[in-house]
Amino acid sequence: MSLLKRVAISAGVLAMVAGPAIHLSAQATPPGDHLTGTWIMNVAKSKFDPGPGPKSSRSRITVTTAGIKVTNDGVNSNGEETHSEYTAKFDGKDYPWKGTVAGKPNTNQDAVSWKKIDEWTYETTTKLKGKVLTVSHVVISRDGKSRTGTATGTNAQGQAVNSVIVWDKQ
Repeated sequence: MSLLKRVAISAGVLAMVAGPAIHLSAQATPPGDHLTGTWIMNVAKSKFDPGPGPKSSRSRITVTTAGIKVTNDGVNSNGEETHSEYTAKFDGKDYPWKGTVAGKPNTNQDAVSWKKIDEWTYETTTKLKGKVLTVSHVVISRDGKSRTGTATGTNAQGQAVNSVIVWDKQ
């Protein structure tokens, strides 16, 4: 067999083996990978109604093909440390949310859901005992350096919520 034929056959075999692997790799790209990373709340650009808002907040987000994992640490308006975490899918279903304020359980929320609208836009819903509290429209900037969440609804105390939270990606 000539060298040219062997090279052509090898190239064909390589294309048959590598082609499906490349295709499967492309399918495994997680939805919402623009969210993955560490985000710091931009207090100066954020607006909280009712206020005052938190003094600081840092979110660590990991998106996989299985869903989203969020861990958040910060300091609330009273100077108390806050922590929350959850894992959810982008299917609009409720997933458990756990949080603490000053080391004690935060009873202002117990569930969260996420829906992917498009590559840059999401909807999140917070709940307490099955009742919807807030719905947030989350938009990631096209350069991927910031995200803005507009939350409307009520808080656990029954007060109307209309807040805009801006986050900068680290």
